[in-house]
Amino acid sequence: MLAPKRLKHRKQARGRTKGMSKGGDKVSFGDFGLMCLQPGKLTARQIESARVAITRSVKKVGKLYIRVFPDQPITKKPAETRMGKGKGGTEGYICKVRPGRVMFELEGVSEELARKAFTNAHHKLPVKTQMVSREPVL
Repeated sequence: MLAPKRLKHRKQARGRTKGMSKGGDKVSFGDFGLMCLQPGKLTARQIESARVAITRSVKKVGKLYIRVFPDQPITKKPAETRMGKGKGGTEGYICKVRPGRVMFELEGVSEELARKAFTNAHHKLPVKTQMVSREPVL
């Protein structure tokens, strides 16, 4: 499971996920990418599940790049706990994604195989996605 090695602060505020992605909005490393179309939160488990789905689809050909990392801690209070008594303990880590963010990239595979792999990964993710390809360099 993906998780940061160390953090500056153990607990973080939730923040907001409005607007378009500031960076990571182009296919930079591979030939095809899986782009997010709506704001959302990806847990470390969801990213890992999508990674497994893609690698099983492409078998041993091609290379996969993961462009998102869960670096924000999520806290949760225990069940049947009364209000108050501070913030809950860390449950896991999430990655906030905004529309336009390229989450995964594939290199060295055909377009049909990439489309199949990204469709399998799409079913594991809580946001709408779209396959994009690298624009030709002029």
